Amino acid sequence: MTMTRRQFLSRSALCGTAAFLATSTAGRAFAAAARGKPMGIQLYMILKAYQDDPVGALKTLKEIGYTEIEAIITSTAANLRGQLDATGLRCPSLHFDGIGFEPGLEAAHTLGAQYIVSSMLPAIMQKELAAKGKHGEQDYSLDGAKRTAEYANRLGEKAKQAGLQYAYHNHHLEFSDVGGGQTFYDVLMKETRHDLVKFELDCGWVHVGGKNPADYFKANPGRMPLMHAKDFLPGAGNGNYPGSELGRGTLDYQPIMAAADQAGLKHCFVEQEGPFSRISQLDAARIDYDYLRPWR
Repeated sequence: MTMTRRQFLSRSALCGTAAFLATSTAGRAFAAAARGKPMGIQLYMILKAYQDDPVGALKTLKEIGYTEIEAIITSTAANLRGQLDATGLRCPSLHFDGIGFEPGLEAAHTLGAQYIVSSMLPAIMQKELAAKGKHGEQDYSLDGAKRTAEYANRLGEKAKQAGLQYAYHNHHLEFSDVGGGQTFYDVLMKETRHDLVKFELDCGWVHVGGKNPADYFKANPGRMPLMHAKDFLPGAGNGNYPGSELGRGTLDYQPIMAAADQAGLKHCFVEQEGPFSRISQLDAARIDYDYLRPWR
């Protein structure tokens, strides 16, 4: 696949060693983090493999060791729920961008999910303006951040009424400077209600945005119950973001996972951007699992 996940969602919206780990202070933190925590994967990462053979692809994920998936809906939620039941996988979280928020609420209940997540909220807002005959751009200014926070609060209230928890997933533009020493993301964190809006920290995109994911976990305990473990090949930028298997890119996830665990992380989903020209999606999923497994 040559289309990045950001492009895919935009189109939808707009049409150490074991001894060290056992004896060091950091190692003890990782050992605590590794006790019985689930490993998950974003379904988008293996989308082609899933579309070619849904049950076979999900069985392979289970055989690798994954116990959870984060859903995108490619057919119907009922079909996916049946496939998950058949393969013993759980679905605690759903990205609704491709199907809309209201259908997403229904799909989340069908799948037994707890979290309903927007992947590209500024793009969704732009789409709604266009539907009303108004012109609008994806706005990553200070005013844009405040409008996005207000919108996220409204989604969070609706999700709460439906018995679900809304969460905001980032890309790299959220880490643009909006003045006063703040980023767009900082404003979102400040101006959204803690009970209504949680965050899914996509660590790869945070890094592309020039920030350290571990710093955000440390500064915001309890706000980030979800995360994406993602990496890019060296040289990513300027509109070119080739995905990398974990451990083969530019990010060291050991300190990130320690900070995430201390901040109350509940679900970690592996997600790799394409293109998958070096190895297949499922082979990449296996490499990513093996990389993260010591810290889960």
